[in-house]
Amino acid sequence: MARCTAPVRGHSSAAAAASCPACRYRSGGYRSSYGSSYQSYGSNNSSSYGNSSSVRSTSSARPRWSKAGSSVSYTPAQIQSLTPVREAVEVRAATQPDLRDAFLCHAWDDRKGPAKDLHDLLEKAGVKVWFSEKDLGLGVPMMRAIDKGLANSRIGLVLVTPAMLNRLPKESVADKELSALLAGNQLIPIVHNTSYEALRNVSPLLASRTGLDTTEDTMAEVAKKIAELVEV
Repeated sequence: MARCTAPVRGHSSAAAAASCPACRYRSGGYRSSYGSSYQSYGSNNSSSYGNSSSVRSTSSARPRWSKAGSSVSYTPAQIQSLTPVREAVEVRAATQPDLRDAFLCHAWDDRKGPAKDLHDLLEKAGVKVWFSEKDLGLGVPMMRAIDKGLANSRIGLVLVTPAMLNRLPKESVADKELSALLAGNQLIPIVHNTSYEALRNVSPLLASRTGLDTTEDTMAEVAKKIAELVEV
């Protein structure tokens, strides 16, 4: 009789489960080494996190924070990147229940365009948003806005657009400051009308945190995913 190759912690990916002589024919989801389990859907569950493009194109999944009956679908790569943020949300909600759900960091040129659109969609979805256009005076440096926004919100959203890419180098964002924000699992980049490759050329640290991308989801779908993520 075939023996499972991972009897204690489970398989770290669907590919590992598929390679196991005992588990390769079992149906359903798997438990990752990160400790979060979810059910996978789709015709190809053998893709691993190491190839996010193939995962995104062939399967969807449901994270543990998504309620039964939800119509919102996620890729395994999105669940992997959002799970630490969800854990931070739960901790902050328990210790600081009066915080807003999220703050939205954006480039000045986007304030009446995509940033406003995202803000309105988030609020329509029930998310309490810290938005500089209504919560912060003009002329405040971006990093100071991020610090203030994060201090008063459970998570931070950085809307990455061509305008933001032009602004980031001028802000002189120190690596240690960005590292601290990312280490707290509070920031989610939302890439819109650009790419992670372009972001990586400007801010490798911010690009190292996979987030959401409007080439995969509409802005409305992004807002729904954020709403599920912050609901406790």
